[in-house]
Amino acid sequence: MSAEDKIKATAEKVAGKAKETVGKVINDDKLVAEGKAEQAKGNVRDAAEDVKDAFKK
Repeated sequence: MSAEDKIKATAEKVAGKAKETVGKVINDDKLVAEGKAEQAKGNVRDAAEDVKDAFKK
């Protein structure tokens, strides 16, 4: 996994968690859902990069 891709995936997960937390605090279900979606996107990016790395070896 390239460092840039790892940073992007982590940033998506962190931003998603922040959105989810803020959404819970202000009782905004839409924001909670957006946050969870961003986290999932970051997890998918991580998984895709792991697969790429596995095939490089």
